[in-house]
Amino acid sequence: MKRVVILFTKICEAYLPDAFVFCLLLTLMVFGGALIMTPHSALELVDFWGKEFWSLNAFAMQMVFVLLAGHMLASTPLIQGLLGKMVKRVETERTALILISLFSILTCFLNWGFGLIVSGIFAVELAKKLKKVNFGLFVATAYSGFLVWHGGLSGSIPLKISGHDEILTKVFPNTSIPLTETIFSPLNLVIVISIFIIFPILSLALKTDEKVEVHVAASENSLSNHHENNSVRDFLENFKGFNLIFFLFFVLIIFSALRKGESLDIAKVNGIFLCLSLLLHSSPRRFLKALQDSIGFTSGIIIQFPFYAGLMGLMQHSGLADQISLVFVNISNPQTLPLWTFLSGGLVNFFIPSGGGQWVVQGPIMLKAAKTLQVDPGKISMALAWGDAWTNLIQPFWALPLLALAKLQLKDIMGYCLVYTFVSGVIISAFFLWF
Repeated sequence: MKRVVILFTKICEAYLPDAFVFCLLLTLMVFGGALIMTPHSALELVDFWGKEFWSLNAFAMQMVFVLLAGHMLASTPLIQGLLGKMVKRVETERTALILISLFSILTCFLNWGFGLIVSGIFAVELAKKLKKVNFGLFVATAYSGFLVWHGGLSGSIPLKISGHDEILTKVFPNTSIPLTETIFSPLNLVIVISIFIIFPILSLALKTDEKVEVHVAASENSLSNHHENNSVRDFLENFKGFNLIFFLFFVLIIFSALRKGESLDIAKVNGIFLCLSLLLHSSPRRFLKALQDSIGFTSGIIIQFPFYAGLMGLMQHSGLADQISLVFVNISNPQTLPLWTFLSGGLVNFFIPSGGGQWVVQGPIMLKAAKTLQVDPGKISMALAWGDAWTNLIQPFWALPLLALAKLQLKDIMGYCLVYTFVSGVIISAFFLWF
């Protein structure tokens, strides 16, 4: 296992570019593939790319808020205090790896934005305490828990289809799929529990002798530079009543929506985490400081989302995504369709690393296949969701905030992530065939 990791790491160090460059290369690859495999001209393909470049702005803002709310909650004194107590109890690298893995899976199941950031903070703090560790593995293990996000409480596909989703209702009219048949289905829970058991063990098997001394500087606290002068401004910015009042506003809005029978969607999940951040940061000044510290982690998403939206347009309007998906559909039967949906979802995710974007492009094809072959649409939807989540471990887009936090490059964690991807692919594939 160590030789495999070292080999993968050397390959990544030699050939893997920055995540933004990776996005540009993928776009050119798809452009070339569409020129060869579809009847469209180069000018038409450029038009497809440009037509969708800004199309995911609203969804991108939702994703930015997932990350912002998650990071802001992770930076509250309560969460920081809990992390500090956990770090104090850890004395060995083996214990640290097991804890990072379990913590990452659990928190990403609850909310991917929160889990992605808080597990990264936990990994960095443990590495700093233990002084000399296999730091790339620490960060890769913190990222590995992100695999469960689409099978968790903030998964965009299960949340979308639990309400009125246009893509689902076009194929299955007047249908919505409750969370009991997606996130809380026996199949999904068994996959999550299996990863919860296997990944900590795998993290120990991946441990190599390449240790580095970790020094990650803490962010500058702008609050400490502010001089209190008992002015009206200071009183208002430090008034805790504002945060409490607007926390109650959010609680009442969410409670009212759920009482009316509305589903738990991305907006409501963001609202829950945002209002918790408001409450736990106690005052407007501390809340705004947390916001300033969090915004930097969203920069990769902000700049890359339009480029991936353009890539999605290329895949969708040229028909290339249909061709890829139909290859898997044509070799499927009722028993194997969920497996091929999972594998095709993992492949398409390289080019459309957004669960919502991938649902728009690939969802209709897989749902039509499910209807033709009389396969449960909830199971097919979750197969696509897990496919999207699976190759996120080797698609650099969502690793950007964690890498920024740890001050590492993609090549530093990719060797380990490749092993996590291979092992999880075998596990998930087996369960989609078995159930």
